[in-house]
Amino acid sequence: MLTISSASPAGAAPGPDDSPIIEWERLLGRFTDLFTKPSSALFLTLVTGWVLRPGRRTVTRMVDVADPDGVHAHDAYHRFLREGKWDMAQLWRRLAPLLVSHLEGNLRLVLDLDDTLFHKAGRKVNGAGSFRDPIRSRGQRTVFAHGLNLVVLTLRVRPPWGGEPIGLPINMRRYSKRDGRSLLDLGQEMIEEVAGWLPDHSFILGCDGAYSSLAGRELPRTHVVSRIQRNAALYDPAPPRRPGQRGRPRKKGARLGTPADLAALAVDGWTMTDIEVRGEQVERALWARPLLWYAVRPLQQVRLVVVADPAQCEHDDLLFCTDLTITPELVASLYYGRWSIEVTFRDTKQLLGGEEPQCWKAQGPDRAAALSFWTYSTVWVWYLACHGARPTWRARPWYPAKRTPSFADALAALRRALWSRRIFDATEPASLMSKIPQVLIDAIAEAA
Repeated sequence: MLTISSASPAGAAPGPDDSPIIEWERLLGRFTDLFTKPSSALFLTLVTGWVLRPGRRTVTRMVDVADPDGVHAHDAYHRFLREGKWDMAQLWRRLAPLLVSHLEGNLRLVLDLDDTLFHKAGRKVNGAGSFRDPIRSRGQRTVFAHGLNLVVLTLRVRPPWGGEPIGLPINMRRYSKRDGRSLLDLGQEMIEEVAGWLPDHSFILGCDGAYSSLAGRELPRTHVVSRIQRNAALYDPAPPRRPGQRGRPRKKGARLGTPADLAALAVDGWTMTDIEVRGEQVERALWARPLLWYAVRPLQQVRLVVVADPAQCEHDDLLFCTDLTITPELVASLYYGRWSIEVTFRDTKQLLGGEEPQCWKAQGPDRAAALSFWTYSTVWVWYLACHGARPTWRARPWYPAKRTPSFADALAALRRALWSRRIFDATEPASLMSKIPQVLIDAIAEAA
């Protein structure tokens, strides 16, 4: 698993109070050359407003915080998102190597892939449609909602404080029912792009069962860990040909039972071991064997891994991995680690308001959604580079056991630094007591 290393700004060492702000400006400055000079100013203001704005994050409300003097008209920010001469793919391409350059670990990176629904009201939102809402759908009850169906690829990172990994978005696509590309096609496109951006790395892709068919596609330097269908048709590999045997070679061996049947009939070969589930070690019983999932991956075997709860409180999980050299306990840990992408979706929607910008036309909806995920990654990179495992939150009497930061803590730390710069730099040192505004800054920084 990868960990973030600390980064120090180039040049003279900044003071302790200014270094977080300098690091944030330095981080955003890596991307300004991807815009024209007028657009780069709009980009910096918009991202800063996205971070500072509490409450609902429409474009005008974010601009009202970041550009209170109205240096640029609010229409300029809408045009910047709707039809500006810049490419979101270039921002992702610049961000991905930057994330990896701050990481310490081997050359194999862990990626997670999933889709989420950004709810949008109104029929005039470009690219929006009616899609299944995975949050409100349960069992046989399917709920549809109107919005943008976004496919997101994240880089799984182990923070310096340990525990549950963090999912940092590095690419995004919007799924449309009209352009002929499936969710699997979009996922493959993003993996191919990231592989081109990071030619010196190989990848392990964690995904849920909806994307398990990617195991049968030619993904560059990528192995897949996912769920396998409970009724999948499994086979032994094709037996070797006998001397003088006639006819075309067999492609598969004897038919085996379904994964659920194999798990139920398995008596020998179970091992008790600890696996990592959301950053914690949990004891589970594992059973594994290589076999052929002919319908998905007809030419190569996969490793089936059955994960059982010794207490029988949870159903068995049926997993597979296309890399036969990975141990069963690592396969299980890699799959359960994909929960980090679900945390990313929740925090981007609830804490960054990714669904809230009122962009309707042209590229506006896509770009606004992508910028919310891009901002999520940059905030985490800033926090890990400036603070690492050092606590930045105030101790609460109702939460004395808190040991690890959340994205809310990272966002509050950045807000605190930016608000301090804006308030104290605009006042005379002797004209304002520091304790009074500091209380206000803390309150604003932690506002949702």
